Amino acid sequence: MRSLTGLRALVAPDCRLLLLCFLAATRPYWAEGDPTDSSFTSLPVREEMMAKYSNLSLESHNISLTEESSAPVEKNITLESPSDLELICQFTTSGDLNSVNVTWKKDDEFFENIDAFNTTKTGNTLYSQYRFIIFNSKQMGNYSCFFGEKKRRGTFNIKVPSVRGKNKPLITYVGDSTVLKCECQDCLPLNWTWYTSNGSVQVPIDVLKNDKYVINGSHANATRLRVKHLLEEDGGSYWCRAVFPLGESEEHIELVVLSFMVPLKPFLAIIAEVILLVAIILLCEVYTQKKKSDPDNGKEFEQIEQLKSDDSNGIENNVPRLRKIESIEQ
Repeated sequence: MRSLTGLRALVAPDCRLLLLCFLAATRPYWAEGDPTDSSFTSLPVREEMMAKYSNLSLESHNISLTEESSAPVEKNITLESPSDLELICQFTTSGDLNSVNVTWKKDDEFFENIDAFNTTKTGNTLYSQYRFIIFNSKQMGNYSCFFGEKKRRGTFNIKVPSVRGKNKPLITYVGDSTVLKCECQDCLPLNWTWYTSNGSVQVPIDVLKNDKYVINGSHANATRLRVKHLLEEDGGSYWCRAVFPLGESEEHIELVVLSFMVPLKPFLAIIAEVILLVAIILLCEVYTQKKKSDPDNGKEFEQIEQLKSDDSNGIENNVPRLRKIESIEQ
């Protein structure tokens, strides 16, 4: 029994020591989990993140507010890669700065930890600073600072670069080839992806399975999708999507594919109108000529009737004369 007890005494401390070593080894992993899943990361963890991304250059943005500011002040910030970001709100007032309450929020959620931001006073100006490392898409969004009871607000809108394509529908014809283009000015996406529509669903275009499509510039600031041997069903909506370390941006392009009969329809309509107009003119001409000839026909008819009446009168006059001659001869 004593030997067993001694053995347990030797083994138990070793187990506790191993457990402590395990916890110590896994602690850094927990700390690096996703500290800014919420923007309200505790100060020690934020300092740890800043140490990890210490090679990033500081990017500072400022918004100025006064006690006369009634409308919110906004500033747009475009980021495509992780950054050490500093947001500063400056509020100037003639009143007591100590009575001005300062709060921050991301999107619709207020910061619960006041240590997340730093507020200082200089003269009659109040400065509130929020500095953090932004390294994933969950941290993108709107960051707002509020001053006083009237909630004078300044908002920083943080987003990835926008992608530009053709604003108007691209019109082409059956049997032709066309090129759809998207570009990102002053930025370099990790990659581009093209999509077409299948009803209300976006379907990725796979150039390996369908030789109808050719994609160029998948890792540049511009991309082109070539569609060959167009059919009417190839028309519709297309999307180009740029992928950045901090999120995605996409643009919509509309393609219209027409048959060869479509451009002929206006000319056919014009020809039909001309034929109809000529037919109307001819009918009017025939009617006019007929109307002119009707009075002459009437006169001829009257003349014929007059001649007939004259002949009948002549015959009637001759009958008594013959009767007189016959009576004399008798």
